Amino acid sequence: MMRSTAKYLLSALVVLVNASLLPGQIRPPERTKSKAAFEQLASLVGDWEGVQDGVPIHVTYTLTANGSALMEQVQPGDASAMTTMFTVDDDHLIATHYCAAGNQPQMVSAVPGDLQRGVTFSLLRVTLRGGVTFSLLRVTGMKTPADWHNTGVTVTLDDNDHITQRWTYLYKGKTGTTVFHYARKK
Repeated sequence: MMRSTAKYLLSALVVLVNASLLPGQIRPPERTKSKAAFEQLASLVGDWEGVQDGVPIHVTYTLTANGSALMEQVQPGDASAMTTMFTVDDDHLIATHYCAAGNQPQMVSAVPGDLQRGVTFSLLRVTLRGGVTFSLLRVTGMKTPADWHNTGVTVTLDDNDHITQRWTYLYKGKTGTTVFHYARKK
């Protein structure tokens, strides 16, 4: 009887010791820089407005796919809408732009930084003041390399209610840049 009681107490002690060690061993998943940058992008969810060359632009950011993708829909006046999808892929971000020109540049970042310093997506490997650098994975939907296509975008969170987007493009071998300023719609 004494032996079975001792075995029972010893077993109970082992279970209690293991149970007390277990919570220290279970850690929440590490928050990567790419996940932190995506969370900053996700803070854009909602409606934004801007004007470019006299044309009103409406922008809507929506989280989709159970929060794993941020969809940006840009509606310039009465023109065709465009969509850009932002996602996390391991230690970098991916941006795929579905352009009214009919092509889809897909860009990947280096390890991203802070959105307030700018998250940069580009065809060339360029880092701007500690921002996030994106390199081209591919462009689909182009008939020739001379077709008009976006080559990059830098998204900067100026403050909680203002963002700047700096889009670069290539057309017939010539580069260009268009800057957009948006304010959160109240």
